[in-house]
Amino acid sequence: MKQQTKISEAVVRRLPLYLQALNELSRGEVQTVSSQALGRKLDLNPAQIRKDLAYFGEFGRKGIGYDVSYLISKIRHILKLDRGINVALVGAGNLGQALCNYNRYSRDNMKIVAVFDDHPDKIGMHINTMRVQPMEELKATVEALQIRIGIITVPAAAAQKVADQLADAGIEGILNFAPAILKVPPSVRVHHADFTTELLSLAYYLEKDADHDDDKVVD
Repeated sequence: MKQQTKISEAVVRRLPLYLQALNELSRGEVQTVSSQALGRKLDLNPAQIRKDLAYFGEFGRKGIGYDVSYLISKIRHILKLDRGINVALVGAGNLGQALCNYNRYSRDNMKIVAVFDDHPDKIGMHINTMRVQPMEELKATVEALQIRIGIITVPAAAAQKVADQLADAGIEGILNFAPAILKVPPSVRVHHADFTTELLSLAYYLEKDADHDDDKVVD
């Protein structure tokens, strides 16, 4: 992988999109794909795809395109998905349970291996093969299972406290589903998956309706 140029966050965020499309092509027994075909599939500029991939090496062949299986393996390596990455989830509510159930069928090496909650009714219950553990066991479990990423699915009011506990336990990355802005040490990276914000911003792009009656001036 090239190290001379700092890779932008936008490039890193596009890599999983490429991987998803390539996996779909692989399941369809497609062996090679051009940047043009990949661009049409993802509604992206082929030149952008070529530029993104070129940051990490020369994967394509002129006139032939990309070997699908080979490119899948290279992107998985770039994203560190060719090795096991253990994940802890905090918040065993409906969303947390749904994520754990998705985890059961995921083929990636990133797996939720421990679930935590501080509610007495949740502690001790089982989600798939995992027992919901009390927060007091978080730090020891993170160390024992070499957990590197944490997922927060608690109410907004509790999110910062959970983030503090995850950071203190040695977590390196947090995926936050709570509608809250988190403050963490520089050594911890946070990505937000706020349904509320995304839904509200999506409304901006809806096709404008005709003027509402209450906006009209009536003589």
